[in-house]
Amino acid sequence: MEATYGDRLHRDRGETIREIGEIIRAARHDKGNILIPAFAVGRSQEILYYLGLHYDEWDLDRWQVFLDSPMAIETSRIYWEYPQLYDAEATKLRRQLHEMPQLRNLHLTATPEESMAINRVRNGAIIIAGSGMCNGGRIVHHLKHNIENRGNHVIIVGYQANGTLGRRLVNREQEVRIHRETYSVMAQIHTVGGLSAHADQEGLLRWLGGFDNRPQVYLVHGEDEAKQAFKQKIGETLGLETKIAGMGERLDLTSFPTTLPV
Repeated sequence: MEATYGDRLHRDRGETIREIGEIIRAARHDKGNILIPAFAVGRSQEILYYLGLHYDEWDLDRWQVFLDSPMAIETSRIYWEYPQLYDAEATKLRRQLHEMPQLRNLHLTATPEESMAINRVRNGAIIIAGSGMCNGGRIVHHLKHNIENRGNHVIIVGYQANGTLGRRLVNREQEVRIHRETYSVMAQIHTVGGLSAHADQEGLLRWLGGFDNRPQVYLVHGEDEAKQAFKQKIGETLGLETKIAGMGERLDLTSFPTTLPV
């Protein structure tokens, strides 16, 4: 099983959403732009949803929202074309805004030319772009054009792996390398932790504790510190034998039962 967040607990989602609203208000006061690195499938649509849900509360008429990712645009269109699959909350919001989750001031910038034009916007832009870890994609270009402005804000909404540009921003490094050039990190960096699709330590333990038998556990995903911490926690709380899979290690699944009661 995975252990991406095996060493920590997530923040409350409601608290996270309130923080995003506070950041938007602060950026408005600072006359800056907001950059949101986001995965194209799932996370980008979730961000759009919350922007729609809090459109009036966050005074978003004053902003221009750019979804600057061809894959996220195509994925979002699928969301919009199947409203019969929405839950009750999303259905109510769609009726209120007529085009939920598509915002009234949402710009879908599919072409490279449209994306580059965003760099002429000096303030009042909320830019959602990939990649989610800032190690490629259009967000890198937007960071290059915005990272040295103190009035700009970057909202990190997902996991940032070691070695990525996103992790260096989360670690508050004062300088970063982008396209072989060094940039001073003067924009304000915010890490909000309540939107992750990965379960936290509590959620992982809850799932693992649901088995009727006592399975042997192999941790195969996550950074070393998180896996070590989660292995120890499994032993303390569930008393299960747990191993951390090594690089290139093989596990013969035929030695296990074909069905496990849950």
